[in-house]
This record gives sequence, structure tokens and C-alpha cells, in this order.
Amino acid sequence: MKSSSDLFKRAKKVISGGVNSPVRAFRAVDSNPLFISRAKGSKIYDVEEREYIDYVCSWGPMILGHSNELILKKVEKAMHNGLSFGAPVEAEVQIAEMIVSMVPGVEMVRMVNSGTEAVMSAVRLARGFTKRDKIIKFEGCYHGHSDSMLVKAGSGVLTAGIPDSLGVPRNLAGDTLTAVYNNISSVQRLFEENKNQIAAVIIEPVAANMGVIPPEEGFLKELSCICRQNSSLLIFDEVITGFRLGAGGAQEYFGVEADIVTFGKIIGGGMPVGAYAGRKEIMEYVAPCGGVYQAGTLSGNPVAMAAGLAQLEILNSSPGIYEDINKKAEVLGSGLEKIVQKHKVPVTLNRVGSLLCMFFSQNPVTNYQEAKQSNTKYYAAFFKSMLSKGIYLAPSQFEAMFVSTAHTYEDIDATLKAVEESLAENIALMEEL
Repeated sequence: MKSSSDLFKRAKKVISGGVNSPVRAFRAVDSNPLFISRAKGSKIYDVEEREYIDYVCSWGPMILGHSNELILKKVEKAMHNGLSFGAPVEAEVQIAEMIVSMVPGVEMVRMVNSGTEAVMSAVRLARGFTKRDKIIKFEGCYHGHSDSMLVKAGSGVLTAGIPDSLGVPRNLAGDTLTAVYNNISSVQRLFEENKNQIAAVIIEPVAANMGVIPPEEGFLKELSCICRQNSSLLIFDEVITGFRLGAGGAQEYFGVEADIVTFGKIIGGGMPVGAYAGRKEIMEYVAPCGGVYQAGTLSGNPVAMAAGLAQLEILNSSPGIYEDINKKAEVLGSGLEKIVQKHKVPVTLNRVGSLLCMFFSQNPVTNYQEAKQSNTKYYAAFFKSMLSKGIYLAPSQFEAMFVSTAHTYEDIDATLKAVEESLAENIALMEEL
């Protein structure tokens, strides 16, 4: 039988670090990665056929759980008609129409292949539309690995403790200004210091790449006002929150409209897809209508479009799905709170809708600097203990837990039992650390 350990040894000989995305290496939790063979519902299975309750959910898009039958049928049908044409297909029109109907303020959509590509294209569009060069982002928010976004980023960059990336030209990084999440005065100061130079502000409306950090009351609305006052665009990176917080994403959830919105694999049912969208007057700056160039052979790929359209149709026709996943996350979150209090473990729990994060910190976590105060050694010990009990969490303190419709209350009970045992087992170890 194959083992994850054997596959990892082989992978390290032919793949940099043995993985194709850094956080998968499990270095942040002092372990070696699992190689997954299959998934169904709320469960994933490694190559040794061990079963785990999955709270990673392919980093968010599996709102309906793994291997949803309706989505698989649509994908199978599309596959039989061909895998790629490099030409328009009906499904891309249908999915764009659905996004326009579901998401506030969106009048036009452009399909791409990933969240990184969506953000890269949205930033270029904002610069082309405003005829300005500078972008404001927030410390700890991760917007993919395009050059101008790898400045004080979150997700795997934060996990590895790398504030920037080698290979990013200084002049590009110089046009990316960083503000403090949930601190509107830091944004105002940047606008004052860079008058008429800022093309856009980009933000994860819920910061979900440095754990889960909700926006404070009024923060997003104030951000929108500042952008309007300075004729700059507001970009919501909804690669994680889009169609997860609600059918209309974070814009609907918080009652704040952005000028451009980016999406990722969540609109592909987990398949490689992305999109950026916004008002017609902005989107028509994109080629072939306008002078902002972006292209891709696989953009609007028929198989990915079939998967995404199937998922969005289910979400759009079943509003009770959001009540379901939010309620399950609430039950999980309240259970975690009780266990943490019982064992007097220094943990702060943040939750927004069906997104959760346990920060191993006794203080509130509202921004990047506070997130970095978390004890990652505590988290690593907890992670390994949970994994041994069949619970698959993100292999990093600075990622979210995701709840899907496929998770059952029995799954949640089993998870809470594992948390109780893991914390009890690790209290002495945590005190030593």
C-alpha cells in the first residue's frame, strides 16, 4: 500500500519542497503532509484509506461538501462533449448571468482561471480605469501571488514568516501601500500622503488568510466613503467570502457595495476558475472593448463552467443552505468556546457565518499584528492531536475552518469530543512550550 510518507519522499525529488503550494508542506505544524486519494461529503480519505472529517474543504469552495452528485453529473456531461475549446460556450454566458443576478452592484463579469489571476486582472483594470498607479492593501490580507500583492501578505506567506517574496521588483512593491486592517485612520493617512495617486483599495471583507478576522462595525462603509471621496475604486477580494457568506457574498452580508469584486474556485464548485466583476462602465475598459488587456485560453473552460453553474444554481435556489451552514458553525463555535473555557486554554475564537478560527492567543484578534501574537507551537501540537483523531484542520494557525452542508451534527459532536481530548492531552505540553 502507498503511504503519504513514501509519496512525500518521492515528491521532494521532483517537486520543489515536495508540494505545489507552500502551506501543504505542513512545515507550520512540524509534520509531513497527507496525500489525499478521494473525498465524499464531509470526509476526505488519505492514500492509506484513513478517514477524516474535513474542515479545509479545498480552502473554502466545497460549500455543498465533496463530490456532490448533481455537480458531478453536470461535469460528467460536459466532459463527454470535450475538455477545452478555447472558444465561447453557452455555460459561461449562463454563469455570468447568474453572478450578475446574485451579486449586488455587478453588471458584467470576466472569467479567468484562479483567484490570483482574478485579483491581478482587477488591479490592472483599476489602474487603467483611474489612470493611477498606487494600490492600498491591508497587512495580512492575501490576494494571490501576483507581484504587487506579495507585500505583507497573509496565508502561506504569513505562515512561513516571509513578509515579501524574492523576485518582486522594488518599483512594483513601491506602488503597493499597506494599511492596518480595521484601522480607518491608517487608510486616511495613506490617501493624504498620496493625493490623487491611489487607483484602488483592495481588501478581504473578512480577513480569512490570517485566520478569520471580521471587519469592525462601520469599517467597510467608511472605507467605501473614503474611496468615493478620492475617486478611487474599492475592490472586494471575495475568493473566500463570495457565495459563502450568502448568495450575494460579503457585499450583501455587510450591506456595502464594491466597485470590483473578485472570485475564485468557489464559482467553479472547487474546479480551477476565477472571475472579476463590476459595473459596466468599469468592466468595458477590458479588452476587446477597452485598452486593459487580459486573456486566457482556459478562461470559461466548459467543464469548470458546468461545475460552477451547477453549484450556483443550487445555492441560488436554496436560500436555506446559508441558515444551515451558519447554524452548524454556530454550534461548533459555541462548543469550542465551552471547552476552551473549561480547560482554561488561551484561545480566542473568531467566527463570521460558516468561517471559524481558533487563535491560540488570550487576546482579541482584530488585525495582522494581533494575529501574529498567536502561539503557533500550541497550534501545531493541537493540529497533530486532532489529526490523529480523524479531524482534518488547516495545517496553519493562520487559516480558516470551513463548514459545509455535508457536515452533520454527528460530525460536529465528534469534532468537539476530539477537541476536548486534544486540549486535555496537550495542556501540560502547552505549558512547557
